[in-house]
Amino acid sequence: MKITVVHKAFEDTPTNVALVNVPSEIKNVDSALEYAYRWTNNVMGSWSRDDIENNGDENPNVTPLFFHPDGMGVRSTSMGDQMIVDNDDNITTYEVAMLGFEEVA
Repeated sequence: MKITVVHKAFEDTPTNVALVNVPSEIKNVDSALEYAYRWTNNVMGSWSRDDIENNGDENPNVTPLFFHPDGMGVRSTSMGDQMIVDNDDNITTYEVAMLGFEEVA
Protein backbone atom coordinates (compact mmCIF):
# COMPACT_ATOMS: atom_id res chain seq x y z
CA MET A 1 0.00 0.00 0.00
CA LYS A 2 1.26 3.46 -0.92
CA ILE A 3 0.03 6.81 0.29
CA THR A 4 0.64 10.15 -1.40
CA VAL A 5 0.44 13.00 1.11
CA VAL A 6 -0.97 16.24 -0.31
CA HIS A 7 -0.57 19.48 1.62
CA LYS A 8 -3.49 21.74 0.83
CA ALA A 9 -4.64 23.12 4.19
CA PHE A 10 -2.43 26.24 4.13
CA GLU A 11 -1.32 26.39 0.49
CA ASP A 12 -2.75 28.30 -2.47
CA THR A 13 -2.18 25.22 -4.62
CA PRO A 14 -2.28 21.63 -3.33
CA THR A 15 1.20 20.11 -3.33
CA ASN A 16 2.21 16.45 -3.28
CA VAL A 17 4.83 16.40 -0.52
CA ALA A 18 5.50 12.73 0.23
CA LEU A 19 5.12 9.18 -0.98
CA VAL A 20 4.80 6.75 1.92
CA ASN A 21 5.46 3.05 1.34
CA VAL A 22 3.42 1.47 4.10
CA PRO A 23 5.11 -1.61 5.63
CA SER A 24 3.52 -4.84 4.40
CA GLU A 25 2.51 -5.91 7.90
CA ILE A 26 0.06 -2.98 8.01
CA LYS A 27 -3.06 -4.23 6.22
CA ASN A 28 -5.74 -1.92 7.64
CA VAL A 29 -6.28 1.39 5.79
CA ASP A 30 -6.85 3.34 9.03
CA SER A 31 -3.57 2.05 10.43
CA ALA A 32 -1.82 2.92 7.16
CA LEU A 33 -3.21 6.47 7.30
CA GLU A 34 -2.01 6.81 10.90
CA TYR A 35 1.43 5.57 9.82
CA ALA A 36 1.63 8.11 6.99
CA TYR A 37 0.42 10.88 9.29
CA ARG A 38 2.99 10.10 11.98
CA TRP A 39 5.89 9.89 9.58
CA THR A 40 5.04 13.17 7.83
CA ASN A 41 5.04 15.14 11.08
CA ASN A 42 7.96 16.95 12.64
CA VAL A 43 8.08 15.52 16.15
CA MET A 44 11.76 14.80 16.86
CA GLY A 45 13.47 16.43 13.88
CA SER A 46 12.26 16.81 10.31
CA TRP A 47 10.52 14.10 8.30
CA SER A 48 11.58 15.72 5.01
CA ARG A 49 15.31 16.16 5.64
CA ASP A 50 18.10 13.61 5.79
CA ASP A 51 20.88 16.01 6.82
CA ILE A 52 19.99 16.27 10.52
CA GLU A 53 22.02 14.25 13.02
CA ASN A 54 19.91 11.99 15.27
CA ASN A 55 16.78 12.85 13.28
CA GLY A 56 13.98 10.93 14.98
CA ASP A 57 11.56 11.72 12.16
CA GLU A 58 13.60 10.31 9.28
CA ASN A 59 11.98 7.18 7.84
CA PRO A 60 13.27 5.21 4.83
CA ASN A 61 9.65 4.41 3.89
CA VAL A 62 8.93 8.10 3.28
CA THR A 63 10.12 9.76 0.09
CA PRO A 64 9.84 13.56 0.10
CA LEU A 65 8.38 14.89 -3.17
CA PHE A 66 8.74 18.59 -2.44
CA PHE A 67 11.68 20.66 -1.24
CA HIS A 68 11.86 24.33 -0.25
CA PRO A 69 14.51 26.21 -2.26
CA ASP A 70 16.03 27.56 0.98
CA GLY A 71 16.59 24.05 2.37
CA MET A 72 14.04 24.35 5.15
CA GLY A 73 12.04 21.26 6.01
CA VAL A 74 8.47 20.68 4.91
CA ARG A 75 5.74 21.39 7.46
CA SER A 76 3.89 18.69 9.33
CA THR A 77 0.78 17.12 7.84
CA SER A 78 -2.26 18.88 9.31
CA MET A 79 -6.03 18.87 9.43
CA GLY A 80 -7.33 19.74 5.96
CA ASP A 81 -4.50 18.00 4.12
CA GLN A 82 -5.23 14.92 2.03
CA MET A 83 -3.86 11.40 1.71
CA ILE A 84 -4.35 9.38 -1.45
CA VAL A 85 -4.28 5.67 -0.67
CA ASP A 86 -3.27 3.28 -3.45
CA ASN A 87 -4.22 -0.15 -2.14
CA ASP A 88 -3.73 -2.70 -4.92
CA ASP A 89 -5.01 -0.27 -7.57
CA ASN A 90 -7.99 0.73 -5.44
CA ILE A 91 -7.36 4.47 -5.05
CA THR A 92 -9.21 6.38 -2.34
CA THR A 93 -8.65 9.93 -1.08
CA TYR A 94 -8.96 10.84 2.59
CA GLU A 95 -8.83 14.21 4.32
CA VAL A 96 -7.13 14.65 7.66
CA ALA A 97 -9.98 15.51 10.03
CA MET A 98 -10.08 16.84 13.57
CA LEU A 99 -10.22 13.23 14.72
CA GLY A 100 -8.92 10.69 12.24
CA PHE A 101 -9.53 10.72 8.51
CA GLU A 102 -12.62 11.22 6.36
CA GLU A 103 -13.08 9.72 2.91
CA VAL A 104 -13.40 12.39 0.20
CA ALA A 105 -16.41 11.76 -2.04
